[in-house]
Amino acid sequence: MKYSFLISKICSHMKNKLRILGTLAVAMLVYTCTISKDAKQSVSLSPKRMFNPNPSAKYLSPEESIKTFNLPKGYHLELVASEPMIKEPVAIAWDGNAKMYVAEMLTYMQDADATGERVPRSRISLLEDTNSDGKMDKSTVFIDNLLLPRMILCVNHELLVNETNTITISAYKDTNGDGKADAKRIVYENARYSANDANMEHQRSGLDWNLDNYIYMTYEPIRFRYTSGMLRADTIVSGSPGQWGLTHDNYGRLFYSSAGGEVPVQRFQINPVYGSLDLKDQYSTEFAAVWPIISTPDVQGGLPRLRPDSTLNRFTASCGQSIFRGDRLPPDLMGDYLVCEPVGRLIRRAKVIDIKGKSTVENAYFQQEFIASSDMNFRPVNSYTGPDGNLYILDMHRGIIQQGNWTKSGSFLRKVIDRLGFAENIGHGRIYRLVHDKYKSGPKPRMLDESPSKLVTYLDHPNGWWRDNAQKQLVILGDKSVVPALKQIAAGKQANLSAKPSHLARIHALWTLEGLDAIDKDILLAAMNDQDPNVRKAAIWISEPYIKGKDRQILSRLAELKTDMSYNVRTQLLLSLSYNKEDKAQSIVKDLMAQNQDNEMLLATAAALERNENVKTYGIRLGNLATANRNLVLQGASIFRSLCASCHGTDAKGLSTGVAPPLVASKRLAGDKNTAINILLHGLTGPIEGKTYPGDLMPSFGANSDEWVAAVLSYARFEFGRGPRNGPNAVSPFITSAEVKNVRDESGTRTKSWTVAELEKAESLKTVSQ
Repeated sequence: MKYSFLISKICSHMKNKLRILGTLAVAMLVYTCTISKDAKQSVSLSPKRMFNPNPSAKYLSPEESIKTFNLPKGYHLELVASEPMIKEPVAIAWDGNAKMYVAEMLTYMQDADATGERVPRSRISLLEDTNSDGKMDKSTVFIDNLLLPRMILCVNHELLVNETNTITISAYKDTNGDGKADAKRIVYENARYSANDANMEHQRSGLDWNLDNYIYMTYEPIRFRYTSGMLRADTIVSGSPGQWGLTHDNYGRLFYSSAGGEVPVQRFQINPVYGSLDLKDQYSTEFAAVWPIISTPDVQGGLPRLRPDSTLNRFTASCGQSIFRGDRLPPDLMGDYLVCEPVGRLIRRAKVIDIKGKSTVENAYFQQEFIASSDMNFRPVNSYTGPDGNLYILDMHRGIIQQGNWTKSGSFLRKVIDRLGFAENIGHGRIYRLVHDKYKSGPKPRMLDESPSKLVTYLDHPNGWWRDNAQKQLVILGDKSVVPALKQIAAGKQANLSAKPSHLARIHALWTLEGLDAIDKDILLAAMNDQDPNVRKAAIWISEPYIKGKDRQILSRLAELKTDMSYNVRTQLLLSLSYNKEDKAQSIVKDLMAQNQDNEMLLATAAALERNENVKTYGIRLGNLATANRNLVLQGASIFRSLCASCHGTDAKGLSTGVAPPLVASKRLAGDKNTAINILLHGLTGPIEGKTYPGDLMPSFGANSDEWVAAVLSYARFEFGRGPRNGPNAVSPFITSAEVKNVRDESGTRTKSWTVAELEKAESLKTVSQ
């Protein structure tokens, strides 16, 4: 059974792992036995955790460093490329013939002060393996003098490139075969775009060509469609999450992560175009903990992020995630989620578990990691399934991994950097591939040289890299001579394949037809009857133009799918029908929800869709609020602009006349609710932050209703307050009528205005009593 390896370990930790065990027990009712005996044995051989409490920051050669890795039995790493061929690698992309492009951030953190980081002298190198031994032996600088390149994607014979501090994407091409780009054209730009250039970590990454033929990235609220050699932007209303890294699985499910938010995986329940959805239990507290094999004192979060043995205690730099989809490692690794943690010098392996449409992730090992190193300069920042069916890992191999905003003089991190001499370790970089003793690497592709008919056969390849790139190349070429064969494959017929198509081939055939603008109703209606739920799900997804067009035949067939055995099919049905507000479509939705009132995923999806609609109406900040809170803010905004702004300014920064104090960042506004309520009910007098204002008095507004007070304070706190919104000290900006009434009752017959000293004393007494 696919998850039996976890059960065997969990049994020995029964008291602490009952929740995981319950989840997996249900999962085993859903999944069938598809993994071989050898595969079960290979995954059960967990890596033996060897801990080094006193590691050295000394530079290690590739040959020395490769000996420091902790891996499961049977796995080992092979060096693909290293310095001086490459330096500071952050991302790679293969073209259809397996030539490797490597983005290198040559100016990233060359010292602890980030000196010269914004100088455009980074590059993209082109690497080739000319003798097929798995090691790169030929290199050229494909593009030079770039500003920290962060996104690359191969499209036919061109390389799409995005640099830091700009949304512009350019296509580069080598026209004379010397391995250097000599032609450049802009494929996307936005003159109105303003970059967050204060922090290069909080910018986009990705350019992931997904199954649905859209190209996704993190951070920015758009996705792209490659059309006639250009990128056409499509808005993602609720925004794109994530930071450094983006990946997708066999069925087009996207996986994001956020290093700054200490979130190892996020927004993988539904496609972000439908809205924002994360479930509280999609991963556990145990999953957030990491298990380095050396002490890791160089943490941004300081002592709270360290265990007593000086190891990182949770994810703080999750990045470079991938879903392994190759065919040259043990099959139990297929579909697993892999995420890098460069501060911990490790890579997590997680099982992705689907229960009634909801996806969760669980560490594949108990308090251990899939890959970990005792080399303090091992800094994994990206991972990929390669053309050869193996797993590729990018190691920046450097001392400092955090950006300069967190390494300033006097900081906790700076002291560690200086003490251990991390700033000296720069200008290195390694690319590894993970291989296994029982498997040989696959052959090298030649997709750029092959006919569209041959490319069609790769849609059934066991390696997801081949399937994805064959689909992408067919869509880019736009050759519709393959349409008849694709329709046959989508219908489950052999066509020009070596055997009847797998469900994955049928899915790729459908999406390739969609990308060629050659899909039709008959194909979709047939696919909605497919025996595999993932094919049915894809057919619903692709039918959205017909749903938007109110096609009666498609809607009638979709009505029959509301009782589909697969919760993933039902969830996609709910998502896709959100594009049609007509009675027929909404009747299906009503019946679907009535039949699934006990299904967490469907209920959460419906709520996410509603929030997404609210974002369209009110904007992203207001749209994501609960209805009651949004109504308070809207009501309060009207009051504030007509009354409060006359003294405090419409932006709450105060007027040039200095008639009243600014409210922005006011601790009395953003902090304890009772303080803010008391000020509005009874007024405020005396100096504020040592300054006396004209009239020396803010009048009382206690004559107004509780709802009035709650509304204006909720708006002011939401719009101008700077109180913590997350974490253990979080303060909600919203105030209810009931809370105003309680404070009003407690103050009794008070008629005097408050002073700052009185309010501070009241806050202190409240804190003591609590």
